[in-house]
Amino acid sequence: MAVPKRKMSRSNTRHRRAQWKATTPQLVPITVDGSVYQVPQRLVKAYERGLVRPEG
Repeated sequence: MAVPKRKMSRSNTRHRRAQWKATTPQLVPITVDGSVYQVPQRLVKAYERGLVRPEG
């Protein structure tokens, strides 16, 4: 793991952190028990196996 050689200023730390952006999950339509739901792509298998219940 990279370790900084010198202390980073508070201003630089905050500018670096301000660049982080959250992205919305990519939604995919799936059919569960005859109803169509929009779910995140990474959870499709969990919904198909019944590990997660669709809300709505």
